[in-house]
Amino acid sequence: MITLNVNGKDYSVDATPDEPLLWVIREKLGLTGTKFGCGQSLCGVCTVLVDDEAVRSCVTDVGDVAGSKIVTIEGVPDDHPVKQAWVDDQVPQCGYCHPGQIIGAVSLLKENPKPTDADIDSAMDGIVCRCGTYARIRRAIHHASADGTAGGKS
Repeated sequence: MITLNVNGKDYSVDATPDEPLLWVIREKLGLTGTKFGCGQSLCGVCTVLVDDEAVRSCVTDVGDVAGSKIVTIEGVPDDHPVKQAWVDDQVPQCGYCHPGQIIGAVSLLKENPKPTDADIDSAMDGIVCRCGTYARIRRAIHHASADGTAGGKS
């Protein structure tokens, strides 16, 4: 058994230490907001926060994050400035990548509450949006940063 803290709740899961965190989150905890994309850390749709750092859950062994604070898209409150900006700025098209995009934006704003376009592009690089909503993503991150509280919530 491995003990995980996910979205503020402790779970004991029957998993091997080398099992990908993504599959534990989705299959054993039933939190299906975190998506599977490539399984090789190339697309970023599986991004979660581990101790406030954005990580690709498809290549993160669950044994390596036992004892860490893990936040999935379900753990980001609906009133979080990033989620609100996503709605206000009508960011999603198909929406598949947006759990990873939102988590990436939350991580960025925790580290840098007032990012420039270059900061956003650098931080969000590697979280692929096949619909190409990058301009809306950037606009929403600026919108959330203007709120002034995005860096303090998760």
